[in-house]
Amino acid sequence: MTATTYLIVGLGNPGREYRENRHNIGFVLIDRLAVRLNVSLSRYQSNALVGTAQYEARKVILAKPQTFMNLSGQSVQGLIRFYKIPVTNLLVAHDDLDLPFGTIRLRPGGGAGGQKGIASTIERLGDKDFPRLRLGIGRPPGRMNPAAYVLQDFPKEDLVFLSEILDRASEAVFTFLVDGMDAAMNKFNGQISA
Repeated sequence: MTATTYLIVGLGNPGREYRENRHNIGFVLIDRLAVRLNVSLSRYQSNALVGTAQYEARKVILAKPQTFMNLSGQSVQGLIRFYKIPVTNLLVAHDDLDLPFGTIRLRPGGGAGGQKGIASTIERLGDKDFPRLRLGIGRPPGRMNPAAYVLQDFPKEDLVFLSEILDRASEAVFTFLVDGMDAAMNKFNGQISA
């Protein structure tokens, strides 16, 4: 029996200067999952860094698009087509300004909510009903431009808490893989206590 295949994509921007930006929390989650699954993202495919692992009899493809955030859908579309993965077996992890820092919210689909990487993915797939893992980064202070805020690095005081968030988000991904979206939403949606 062939293992069921899943594609877990983290959104972010390639390049050293963006590595610790709030906007790159999707990339950071993929890196955490790669460590947990003991896999290297060493292949370049469909304009993405890709690694393949096994988890509970499932084939798991981890991907970090290298197209820059606003064109992420190009990579997602290419990988979905190549591996012939149904959109229900896709999970896209991304930053979300509308959720407080520390909040994790899984959704089975919906609009882009202003997130340009999600908008690109919806456009390229021609479908908005694919699972997402929204990782709250909070709103910018005062009148700060949201575009400038998301491209700032996480402040040092958030880094310890960020590690806890990534651990919880990783567990949410594993629950999604084994038990499905409803179980993952019931267990993980909401605020992490500091």
